[in-house]
Amino acid sequence: MDPGHTDFSATIERFTGFAGVYDRCRPAPPEALAEVLCLLAGVRCPALVVDLGCGTGLSTRYWAGRAVRVVGIDPSADMLHQAQAATVQPSVTYRAGFGHKTGLPNGCADIVTCSQAFHWMEPEPTLAEVARLLHPGGVFAAYDHDSHPVMPRWEADLAYRAFGERVDALEESHEISASVARWDKPSHLRRIRASGHFRYAREILLHHVEMGNAERLVGLALSQGSVESLLKAGLGEADLGLDRLRAEAVRWLGSESGPWYWSVRVRAAAK
Repeated sequence: MDPGHTDFSATIERFTGFAGVYDRCRPAPPEALAEVLCLLAGVRCPALVVDLGCGTGLSTRYWAGRAVRVVGIDPSADMLHQAQAATVQPSVTYRAGFGHKTGLPNGCADIVTCSQAFHWMEPEPTLAEVARLLHPGGVFAAYDHDSHPVMPRWEADLAYRAFGERVDALEESHEISASVARWDKPSHLRRIRASGHFRYAREILLHHVEMGNAERLVGLALSQGSVESLLKAGLGEADLGLDRLRAEAVRWLGSESGPWYWSVRVRAAAK
């Protein structure tokens, strides 16, 4: 790791070993995201979009056909391997790197995005790197889906929420995240504004629909770093309540897919 920066080795380990289920079960960005960001950037088709913390490439492949070129950046070899395996579009490439150190040239990007990952990055150096990558008028967007969608049965929502509360308690009692660097999401916009790198910043709320069933809900649970960290520490599915979540998901959602309504919080800023 770079001297003077946070040690992210524990964070990288947290996201190792479950790239496949992550790619299958996490939501893709909403259709409106590209429209809004291109509007703010004043471009119809960005020449380059840089996607920081790209993970398995869900948020990177999204830009294929919407931008001339897209580059995904991530420090996890496991996630990048999945991203490369799942990507066939020649306009989309990946490289190892960090939010604060991408290795890309100055002023190269129209848009820089960070999907569900900015809270894992050291804010000040990452925002400085974003400003370096963007040309004047370029746009940065750090966005997060809410933890889970509105599903056809509210009982499934309650079951997932109860599971999450149990996982949070176990994570704290077993000190699973003691060495993991993390910054709170509600302060994203404040930090972006306070950085001094942007002339304009605001939060935008977007919504979209994807299809899901019981299997996807269980997969969504297994795509959480906290869950995988507890399993790696030796706890069983029954300890986490995953067996109960699976039973409740099957009971209320079944195998037939229905609409899932996702909400997305976008913190957008113009250089």
